[in-house]
Amino acid sequence: MHLEYTHDSDYFFFSQLLMRHVESYIRKHPDADNAIFDLRDIYEVFREDFAATTTNLEGILNIADAYKVETLNGDTALIEKYKIDIKNNALLIDFNADALKNLKSGHPLIEPDSSVQE
Repeated sequence: MHLEYTHDSDYFFFSQLLMRHVESYIRKHPDADNAIFDLRDIYEVFREDFAATTTNLEGILNIADAYKVETLNGDTALIEKYKIDIKNNALLIDFNADALKNLKSGHPLIEPDSSVQE
């Protein structure tokens, strides 16, 4: 017997939760060009799913950094770079300036196509 089991849909679900949290953060902090989230807060965003906050976080972030915003230079990824800081229990995110500006001005986030992700 051969069983295939995948968590791909969970990764997309958690990346969606994370990006909605990021959008909320940007609305509350309009002058921010980066964000630092305590991993305990991310744990709550992920509805206390420990695996999503630890083992699977890198995979979730790989999807989250594919979210884009329309800019004059075409669709541009909102997340320019990120770092998981285990020592300080934090997630650091740097935003692309053009994408961030357009998101703040009302352009929506463009979700990645789940059918073409690996």
